Amino acid sequence: MQKPLRWYDGVLINVYYLGLTVRTQTLTPLILPLLVQQFVGDETKGSSYGTIRLYSLMIALLVQAVTGIFSDRSTHRWGKRRPFMLTSSILEIATFIVIGVIASRMEGQAGYAALFAAVLFSMVFSNLGQGAAQGLIPDLVPESQRGVYSGLKALFELPIPLVFVSFFVSKMLRTGNYWAAILTVIAALFVSTLLAMFVRETPSEKVPLPLDWGAIGRLVGMTALFTGVILLAGEAVKLLLPLAAALPGTPRLVLTSILGTAGMLLAVVMGVVFSMRVSLSAEAAKNPSFTWWVVNRLAFLVGANNLASFLLYFIQERFPELKGNAAAGPAASLVLMVGVAILAAALPGGWLTDKVGTKPLIALSGILAALGTAVVVTSSSMSGLYLGGVLVGVGAGIFFSANWALGTSLVPPGQAGRYLGISNLAGAGAGAIGAYIGGPIGDNAGFVVLMGIYGLLFLFSVLALGRIKTPQPAGRL
Repeated sequence: MQKPLRWYDGVLINVYYLGLTVRTQTLTPLILPLLVQQFVGDETKGSSYGTIRLYSLMIALLVQAVTGIFSDRSTHRWGKRRPFMLTSSILEIATFIVIGVIASRMEGQAGYAALFAAVLFSMVFSNLGQGAAQGLIPDLVPESQRGVYSGLKALFELPIPLVFVSFFVSKMLRTGNYWAAILTVIAALFVSTLLAMFVRETPSEKVPLPLDWGAIGRLVGMTALFTGVILLAGEAVKLLLPLAAALPGTPRLVLTSILGTAGMLLAVVMGVVFSMRVSLSAEAAKNPSFTWWVVNRLAFLVGANNLASFLLYFIQERFPELKGNAAAGPAASLVLMVGVAILAAALPGGWLTDKVGTKPLIALSGILAALGTAVVVTSSSMSGLYLGGVLVGVGAGIFFSANWALGTSLVPPGQAGRYLGISNLAGAGAGAIGAYIGGPIGDNAGFVVLMGIYGLLFLFSVLALGRIKTPQPAGRL
């Protein structure tokens, strides 16, 4: 900690995530699937969406990790993190204007190709800021308060922007008004970035660490390896899906679920373990708990992120009367319920984390999210979907507070940007694994089956906790 914290520093340190998440929750579950469906049609929408997600998120993984290293070393007079955050938002605003032009003027495969390129650039620019911003809590907040500050981070990272998107942005998209939605995202990015510029960082007088170009090379290798693991797992699932498709009824659904779950688990565990060995080299063996923390986080986020990503397609399948943009309203209403639940759970989750420890709460979050997913999958009415969404939201709210507090305690001092940038294996990898492997499953067996697979990933995240040892002398699990 560089300076005494003021009562409103929790807002300033975390408000940047508001703009980032308004951007993500508008683009990923609403604009992107609607435009993909518009450009390529219904038959391949899941696979086409998954392909965009894979490559854009792998770029995000690399950019965020490299930015973490460079921001750790920054001696800019504004501090380590804020210059990256400001640059990121300026470039991202320009990219969203381009997406607006694509949505209003293009169609067919040309529109899909242009959208693909724009999303790649968007991921580069947004992760310049996120990779740096993740270092603010380890830089400025003492460990005894990180549970509460992580709870505030969770509020700005999910429930507040989810509620905002549900009340305002979704109504614009329901009527096909892409420009209004995009301008709203731009306004959110501008305001949140402006407020974040008031964070009190003390500039570093000298570079704390020499630049390790070998580490950057290892990050490139890590990203290539992780991408390769996902591609191999995805291709294996695609090759085996016809075997399941040849079976009747229930056996077809069971075999598809087994194949999808196995493919995702393979990508989660092997992708993280191999990637950590490449990116951290000998350090990975010295800190295995950090590797398994990333596995735990990745498994949970595969479920959480992709429930939202494919929600629009799921609602269209479950309620055939809701076609195209008509599904945006109900999807946003469900997201609102999830957001309210996260809002109710995030701060108490952060407070409880500081009192009783991280691992019990993380385990509880996985169980609640799995139960909520089961309710969503088995419900035939919107009220049932809302109930399931609330359970998932409560689980996610607890998870984001407790899991981040656990992760920051496993990071070596002075290397928060580097390690937490690498931890984006979970953030970026979740969308890539769940969408690239899951998209073809949705196209072939339906998005209800796909949602059930995500529920199983929540349960696996609980099992991964057994491999994590928390630092001493915390006196906690």
